[in-house]
Amino acid sequence: MANVAFLGLGVMGYPMAGHLKKAGHEVTVYNRTTAKAEKWASEHGGDFKATPKEAAEGKDFVFSCVGNDDDLRAVTIGEDGAFHGMKAGAVFVDNTTASAEVARELAKEADARGFSFLDAPVSGGQAGAENGQLTVMVGGNADVFERAKPVIDAYAKMVGLMGESGAGQLTKMVNQTCIAGICQGLAEGIHFAKAAGLDVEKVIGVISKGAAQSWQMENRWETMNRDFYDLGFAVDWMRKDLDIVLAEARRNGARMPVTALVDQFYADVQKMGGGRWDTSSLLARFERK
Repeated sequence: MANVAFLGLGVMGYPMAGHLKKAGHEVTVYNRTTAKAEKWASEHGGDFKATPKEAAEGKDFVFSCVGNDDDLRAVTIGEDGAFHGMKAGAVFVDNTTASAEVARELAKEADARGFSFLDAPVSGGQAGAENGQLTVMVGGNADVFERAKPVIDAYAKMVGLMGESGAGQLTKMVNQTCIAGICQGLAEGIHFAKAAGLDVEKVIGVISKGAAQSWQMENRWETMNRDFYDLGFAVDWMRKDLDIVLAEARRNGARMPVTALVDQFYADVQKMGGGRWDTSSLLARFERK
């Protein structure tokens, strides 16, 4: 069992930290809103600290799951950031969906300070975090990965080393690209079925057993058909992720015409007031006036 810290107790981090505690690790948490850290500590029996630096001091592993590149820099190399308190030989595991650029930057900084950094974004959404069934895509040194994997396993169903620093984030970009395209295809398919006078339930019942099957189809067709989107992964978050994807594509020369188009469709959903709706809300563009 390890002595760990977890920085960031949002909808993902809160249950992830809980799974680490349930697995028997000693867990100290930090959250920008201290009241939430206090609540977590009260519920799970762990400890909390007022700054990332204090939370990280003396820990074997420090985890983070925050909002974006700027938030990640703030809790690592910012004033009272975790990097100022980590001991030599420790491992920082970042579960934030961020850029590959910041992952490489922080890995280099960690190495200079005598500890290690893994970029380890996750997929599976809030339900996956709550159930300890996340997919974790990791970039970094193979030896460090092998040390960290048994601890990461506490909240994961799949943990894979994808390559050097930044490879975890790049893999997450592929993940989000595929989800965006599938959501748009599913939205258009349901919209077409309705326009054609078909029974959507019967259509999905048949095509979900064939090549059209997807996680989104299995888990979102019914709520989409009911025009209900107050669940799941928010459009605001997906747009943040797609912005990272498209910025990386501009750097590496990848052509992403469909991804760029779906990103604009999500912008339309935001204009409709759906920033906190689930990503399946692309259907609302067709059906809400």
